[in-house]
Amino acid sequence: MSNEDRSIDNADSSYHSKGPGPALMGANTLIGNDVYNGKEEELGNIKEIMLDTLNGNIRYAVLSSGGFLGIGDKLFAVPWSALTLDTENRRFTLNVEAEHLKNAPGFDKDQWPNMADPSWAQTINSYYGI
Repeated sequence: MSNEDRSIDNADSSYHSKGPGPALMGANTLIGNDVYNGKEEELGNIKEIMLDTLNGNIRYAVLSSGGFLGIGDKLFAVPWSALTLDTENRRFTLNVEAEHLKNAPGFDKDQWPNMADPSWAQTINSYYGI
């Protein structure tokens, strides 16, 4: 079963059915999930999930946006708490305008920021209203 198949199966599960369901999911099942806003605009997809290894919490989803077939895309670290799992549509929702994301602090796939830097984290969290 591919990661995509597991993601779809987990997203369709209810909290009381067999398996982990949407309340607890493997990180690899979320990679590649689309992210939309409330206006049904596709913002991108999840490329990576960043874990805080000191406390075990998810800190950021790295969102890929723009480009074509992974070429020319820009990456954005989005605070995990800014995302909502939409199990009905098998995707995530991020309540920002497409233009707001386009102007967000981003980075290139070959030059990641120091996500453990508190000032960087404050800038990102503030940008997304967290």
